[in-house]
Amino acid sequence: MPIPKTWKNPVRETLEAGKPVVGMTITAASVEVAAQAAQLGFDFLWIEMEHSPLTLETVRDIILATRGLPAMPFVRVPVVETWTAKRALDMGAMGVIFPFAGTPELARTAADACKYPPIGKRGHGSGLAAFRWQAEDGYPDFADRNVMVVAMIEEYRAIERIDEIAATPGIDVLFVGSSDLSFSMGFRGRQDVPELQNALAGVVAAAKKHGKFAGRPAFSNASIPGLIEQGFQFLQAPSEVRLMSDGAKPILDMLGKTGVTNRAMY
Repeated sequence: MPIPKTWKNPVRETLEAGKPVVGMTITAASVEVAAQAAQLGFDFLWIEMEHSPLTLETVRDIILATRGLPAMPFVRVPVVETWTAKRALDMGAMGVIFPFAGTPELARTAADACKYPPIGKRGHGSGLAAFRWQAEDGYPDFADRNVMVVAMIEEYRAIERIDEIAATPGIDVLFVGSSDLSFSMGFRGRQDVPELQNALAGVVAAAKKHGKFAGRPAFSNASIPGLIEQGFQFLQAPSEVRLMSDGAKPILDMLGKTGVTNRAMY
């Protein structure tokens, strides 16, 4: 049955309702893991192609495996280039996350890459995406309405021009890569630095001013209420590997097995 014209990307719909969304990070080349994650309750899957060995073929299979499941497939591409976004979108990604979108020009490239002309510069070659999203009014119009664009703020030069980046038409989310931003500012990943916290607040303010949503990693359960209170709605949860480790720890602790790997031979 075709997807009706009234359908809206649930991630966008939830954000517009003022509620937070959270996506599990997918780094393992396992379609089964991704499909399980897509039905656990996460709003989207953060399919990681910048910091993991996932191939295009695996991402394609993951996106196809999410068909009919609640979580939307978002892909972090390796670099801000039209062709990287094109390949993710033509496989059926419902959102593209662009790393190091640190200038208004890069933000413009990211936005243009995700919309068809005359709005943007996306090329038409969407056979697989059209199969994944069988829209009543055709895939191009459906995609232009529903694909989301996430610009990552990971360098101090982006903070210096955050208002211009936030004003870019077609950008939906300003996502702070807080660790990279900390390194860029000379703090070696530290988060408890007033200058960094001021920069984060500036991103939230710019997002709100220009009708965008703010996001950042949420790798600690205890931190989530505070992040939401600060104005972050688009949250990245840990990877399947981290969640496996966290899930195993209580069992190993109970059996006194914590640290047993320290006895491994090197």
